[in-house]
Amino acid sequence: MPLTANDVDRFEASRPRLEAIAYRLLGSAGEAEDAVQETFLRWQAADIDRIEVPEAWLTKVLTNLCLNQLTSARARRETYVGQWLPEPLLAGDPMLGPADTAEQRESVSYAVLTLMARLSPNERAVYVLREAFDYPHREIAEILDITEAASQQIFHRAKKHVAAGKARTEVDEAAARRIVEEFLAAATSGQIEPLVRLLTEDAISIGDGGGKIPAVAKAIEGAVAVARFLRGLFKPGEAKRALAGGAPEVYVWTANGDPAVVAVVDGRVVGVMCLEVTAGGISAVHNQVNPDKLERATAHWAAADHGKPLFNAF
Repeated sequence: MPLTANDVDRFEASRPRLEAIAYRLLGSAGEAEDAVQETFLRWQAADIDRIEVPEAWLTKVLTNLCLNQLTSARARRETYVGQWLPEPLLAGDPMLGPADTAEQRESVSYAVLTLMARLSPNERAVYVLREAFDYPHREIAEILDITEAASQQIFHRAKKHVAAGKARTEVDEAAARRIVEEFLAAATSGQIEPLVRLLTEDAISIGDGGGKIPAVAKAIEGAVAVARFLRGLFKPGEAKRALAGGAPEVYVWTANGDPAVVAVVDGRVVGVMCLEVTAGGISAVHNQVNPDKLERATAHWAAADHGKPLFNAF
């Protein structure tokens, strides 16, 4: 039976929440949109009059689609060229979802999304539904076809894994801007000492080029090694300009709630560098330059009031 206008409206009212869940689960805006669209097709084919709680039904369908996607994604990432990082979402992107609590904001941070990639699909689903969307374990158990006790155990295990890998400090917009400006001043100074002072001793740098843009294949570890790498990265060069398609305009921004550097060439976002900030300094630099993972950022950037760049790189 064709969907009524009311049926479509009920789905569309749930779309923002579904997209935010799917993004947290998959780490990819494009894959999240695909999962939500497939959920709509399932909704379209269902006997809607027999669905007692549409929101619960939609969440269950979406979550299980994402679990299937995560299982196949793990296999694909075994052959992924270089390091895998999530797709960054710029400030104001509705797919970032709820941000009323510290837990909700943290669950979509770049650091936590990266850590969640190490969790099993079930651990990731329970963590996201409980931590970011405050689903009771009873409902999570129904969504995943597990017991309530199992949901609680999985959540505690997942939360422990995530907590063990992070010590992120939440910063407001003004502090984020100051951190990025200090970072860029140090990175473009030509010296490693200013950068070392901003980094934690065990800082790491990870880049994702997806095999399409050159990026270091393994994580760079240690403040001095990261500082040397960043000094070289920001050093002007004709080859870098050619690779980027021009001299990138560099902006101070936020992505996934974290301080970020956004590089733009002719309106196209060519890089998003997210800084993970702890009480001891910048502990991680995540640099996303895979063009496939920057398409949404480019579309969002075109609609944003981003002002003037801080400077032109390279």
